[in-house]
Amino acid sequence: MTRTLDRARCQATAHPLALDAILAFAVLTCMLASSSIDPHGGRAENGGTGGTRGTGGTGEHAVTWAAHTPHPLALVLMLIGATALIFRRRAPRRVLALTGTVALIESVVGDPRAPVAMSAVIALYTVAATTDRATTVRLGLLTMTVLTGASMLAGPLPWYAQENLAIFAWAGIGATAGDAVRSRRAFVQAIRDRADRAERTREEEAGRRVAEERLRIARDLHDVVAHHIALVNVQAGVAAHVMDKRPDQAKEALAHVRAASRSALNELRATVGLLRQSGDPEAPTEPAPGLARLDELVGTFRNAGLPVEVARADQDTDLPAAVDLAAYRVVQEALTNVRKHAGPAARAEVSVVRVGPDVEVTVLDDGTGADADPGSGGGHGLLGMRERVTALRGTLTTGPRHGGGFRVQATLPITPRRTPGEEPL
Repeated sequence: MTRTLDRARCQATAHPLALDAILAFAVLTCMLASSSIDPHGGRAENGGTGGTRGTGGTGEHAVTWAAHTPHPLALVLMLIGATALIFRRRAPRRVLALTGTVALIESVVGDPRAPVAMSAVIALYTVAATTDRATTVRLGLLTMTVLTGASMLAGPLPWYAQENLAIFAWAGIGATAGDAVRSRRAFVQAIRDRADRAERTREEEAGRRVAEERLRIARDLHDVVAHHIALVNVQAGVAAHVMDKRPDQAKEALAHVRAASRSALNELRATVGLLRQSGDPEAPTEPAPGLARLDELVGTFRNAGLPVEVARADQDTDLPAAVDLAAYRVVQEALTNVRKHAGPAARAEVSVVRVGPDVEVTVLDDGTGADADPGSGGGHGLLGMRERVTALRGTLTTGPRHGGGFRVQATLPITPRRTPGEEPL
């Protein structure tokens, strides 16, 4: 049954003109039938044969039904009003004006009166269903007032006749029904629009999460590769330089190369493991690095020949995993830039300080190399740091120091920050 109704509704939507033609024919039939039957056609006497007696009437004034031919003018007006309804969807206000006009003419000159106002009621319903409420109120009141007033003042019937009040009532019903249909359509459309927006929001959120995850993995890969490859390059250069004269030192440098490459492989394995599917074996179980491994990180740079001093005043703060990883990567990338750009005689200082609800990570160097500014090389180190810190609603400050060297300072919130207007989760 439901499928049949849906199919009929779809066909009606696909052919609105045909549906309106059928409606116009039905309205015309109803008007002709109503105008051809007179419920007051005569009076039946007791035992008389002057018509068909009503079922409840046995007295002298029982109502009888009689058929008569409508006046030619009424037939023309009914035909015009019904034909106009075929175009009620295309021009609802014009159709209302035309049907209201023919109903007004019939109300004034019709005797006996024909139900031409039926077409005006249908037209008023269409206007109410297709326009806003303010327009419906204006046109509805105008139609009811004009038709009812003309029937009462200029019609052949007394002003208090039921037919005059019926015009007012049916016009009000048509306007009210049309407004109810329009409100329901707007409500259903609002629900559909809300569902569409929710679907688009889910898709956009999924795409944003995928993009953020790709960017995070790209930053991790860059940090791991840049750090360890830089160390391998330095230690390999040292080993090649002292291979002939100081083989023991060369052996020690090669040991550092081996340790750095092993560490790089482990971190690359853990990072790439994030790309595995949920059913793949050997998922990574090693936790992401954090400030707990700061001494180990600094030790790799000291072994590479970069003097690094560490000062911590974070009171062993338990940082969120994302903040802990970001702080570690900032130190790692900053020290890598010092080793690559600050020159062989550069020194570095690392400080981690708890400042209220934030933790500040600062890396300073006194490099005077030809490429002391790491941002001048066109790499992605500083950009990756800034994106990582910004993703956590933190701030990153970088730039040359007065008197030489470079400064990197990241301020990371320990508790997540919300943008103005953002609702809490």
